[in-house]
Amino acid sequence: MQKNQKIDVIEKLLTLCYEHNKDALFIMSLMHQYEERGSLSKKQLEGLLLKAQKIKAIPAHQIAAVEAIVLKMPTRDKTPLQKNKTSLDPNAISIQLSLEKTSAILAAYPTHKQVQLFQVKLQNHQVLTPQEQTELDKFGRLLLKK
Repeated sequence: MQKNQKIDVIEKLLTLCYEHNKDALFIMSLMHQYEERGSLSKKQLEGLLLKAQKIKAIPAHQIAAVEAIVLKMPTRDKTPLQKNKTSLDPNAISIQLSLEKTSAILAAYPTHKQVQLFQVKLQNHQVLTPQEQTELDKFGRLLLKK
């Protein structure tokens, strides 16, 4: 045996299962797929393990070796990640505050073109630049004096 040659525990387990029941279509399809691609998916290996655990003639160390391979494989979850709606990002908070300020200014001065422009920009979920935010704050101080 060469030093760099690896022992293929998956192939050994497949052949042991096949020798036990030569008519098992599932095992035959797994063997074919393993020969074609050189690997099996995590679900396929889990199915192979379930079949192998039912066979008493297979040594426990063969099953344990394949179980270790399955545990190392990543689990891929196909459900999409949902965004956490309770936490707002800082941009959304600043947009909301600026929208309230523009609404208050436009309530008093509905024809103010610059504030109308800011409001349209904010309604399109665009963040105001620091210069635009400074102008909006200045308009708020000057126009909303009480």
